This record gives sequence, C-alpha cells and structure tokens, in this order.
Amino acid sequence: MNILEIVLKEAKKAYKKGEIPVGCVIVRDNEIISEAHNTKQKSHSCINHAEIIAITKAEKRIKDWRLNDCELYVSLEPCNMCKEVIRQARIKKVYYLEKSNFNNEDKKNIEYTQIKDNELKEEYSSLLKTFFKDKR
Repeated sequence: MNILEIVLKEAKKAYKKGEIPVGCVIVRDNEIISEAHNTKQKSHSCINHAEIIAITKAEKRIKDWRLNDCELYVSLEPCNMCKEVIRQARIKKVYYLEKSNFNNEDKKNIEYTQIKDNELKEEYSSLLKTFFKDKR
C-alpha cells in the first residue's frame, strides 16, 4: 500500500466515525512513522485534527518534537491551526489531495504541493463531498 492509499484509508476511518474525512501520514527517510485521522467529534476536542494527532505520534516515535526530516501527506489542505503546528514541528514539505476553502495565506518556510492527476484524489474528493452532503 502506498502513502496516498494509507492517507485515504485514514480519511475513510474518520468518515465511518462521523468525522470530517481527513487522513494524514508522516514519512521520514521513506518510512511511515505515523498515521492518523480526525477524531474531533469522538474526543470532544477541537484540536484533534488528523495532522496534529499524526505529529504527536511522530514526535513520540522519534523522541523529538523537531520533525525536520519529515514530510506530511494529508487528504485535505491543512487549516491555519494545523499549519502553525506543522511550522512549529519544523516540517518543510506538505502534500495534500484536496484544496480547502480556508484562508491559507501564511505558508512561511513550508512547501505546500497539491497532488494532481491521481485516482485517489478523485476518490477522496467524492468522499468529502458525500460527507458534507449527508450532514446537510
């Protein structure tokens, strides 16, 4: 299973739990060191976004809060709160499948790249649309 398939698998876990379907994977030296999905509703905590959970797991795994050599893959472009945590963790590259509607002006020192032309992007886009359609 490749990285983006795991990101999508995590997003589907969130979806099945009634969470906004966001999945995240952190990679270091071509090795997955953490994976997570949103648990905000279940945990009753506004900070339990997939990115923050994945960062926390990665920090514990490598026993350092500095994730300088890590890359973050996420299904939805991070919100501003997550972007700040990503910046604080020293992650320099973030890859995402779907662009968000958030105001994402502050991208200091982090390279953000939307992944295009990928069949998993289309599958995730459909999952996200279905989630919000079902919530209305």
